[in-house]
Amino acid sequence: MTSGLYIHVPFCASRCGYCDFNTYTPAELAADPASMGSAQGRTPAGYLDALEVELELAAAAWDRRGLYEGESDPGVSTVFFGGGTPSMLGAEGLVRALNAVRRTVGLAPDAEVTTEANPESTSPEFFTRLREAGFNRISLGMQSAAGHVLKLLERQHTPGRPEQAVAEAKAAGFEHVNLDLIYGTPTERDEDLARSLDAVIEADVDHVSAYSLIVEDGTAMARKVRRGELPAPDEDVYADRYRMIDERLVEAGFQWYEVSNWAKPGGECEHNLIYWRDGQWWGAGPGAHGCVRLREDAAAQYLPVEAAERTGAEDFSGITRLVNAKYPARYWEALMQRHDLPAVTFEPLSQADLTTEHLMLGLRLREGVALAGLAGTEAEIERYQHLGLLEVDARAQRLRVTEQGRYLVDGIVTDLLLAME
Repeated sequence: MTSGLYIHVPFCASRCGYCDFNTYTPAELAADPASMGSAQGRTPAGYLDALEVELELAAAAWDRRGLYEGESDPGVSTVFFGGGTPSMLGAEGLVRALNAVRRTVGLAPDAEVTTEANPESTSPEFFTRLREAGFNRISLGMQSAAGHVLKLLERQHTPGRPEQAVAEAKAAGFEHVNLDLIYGTPTERDEDLARSLDAVIEADVDHVSAYSLIVEDGTAMARKVRRGELPAPDEDVYADRYRMIDERLVEAGFQWYEVSNWAKPGGECEHNLIYWRDGQWWGAGPGAHGCVRLREDAAAQYLPVEAAERTGAEDFSGITRLVNAKYPARYWEALMQRHDLPAVTFEPLSQADLTTEHLMLGLRLREGVALAGLAGTEAEIERYQHLGLLEVDARAQRLRVTEQGRYLVDGIVTDLLLAME
């Protein structure tokens, strides 16, 4: 078993029309009433100050005993900087944060250290500095190679810049580079996606993530769809585009290992596998989520009375979900003014909770999930086997989606969960 650290960087230069992540532009932070009186909570420097305090508190509160063989804890196995736009911290800001990880929770000698980055906020010097400091994986937001699609998504980079950034990262010594794609954007044509896939393959990355466009409530794009200015998403188009992506990437030597992720051999993202394989991770930064085992003294100190009582329940799994304060100013205040964990939600998880999450996440993996613990689902599994959407590996005692089942995995999971109730 391994452990990971997710660090959320909430800053973005501008807000994309489809985005509902916990991110903030400079204008939004300046106008946020919740930030008044806590100016340091609105700046990258203040964020980094608070992050260092959170990591110190995390090192004292997180119980990682039993996760590793032997007596010693080598430190976290993965670190992932996400956002937002982590590259807005600059290379020195990211290096400062990684050095804080080493000083506090610790970093295993062979740890995977990843940062997301927007292509327009990177440079050869940026990549060189990160590689020298110990970063070894880069994830770049490409989304599309078509200019009109990028314009609709309100992305800031121009076509061709992501591929150039890949070349710069590889020249700096990065062997593992991911490109993100978004498919099914209104106005996207088959030839646009084909051009994007050609660009990805020619860039010679070893990992690709591809997500269908989700029009989230409250976003600028959702308002345009509601007013009839853009067409609503089409599930049939999503399925056709997903098939295009899979076929083209498989031809190029990739293999899917999670429904939305493809990698060449050895290119899988170890950090994300911690989520999908029921590992423990600490979520640091505004709005970050984590799932960890807390030390007894930390649980007594931080958990509300009702949550602390649940940790004594017979079905308590030992794992608590922590969700940090969403607003940067509130995050900063908790750490810098109260020297307190910034979590606003502490949810002790039952064994049933873990079983649900195991099925929801694990069935999205090519390796599937163990059949043990899926009592009550036999009839549903058999039904989906007959439909050609699930398969059982009797020797390994594992349940997997078939190639066709990937298109309907969310519905399959829902039916299996209902059968377990």
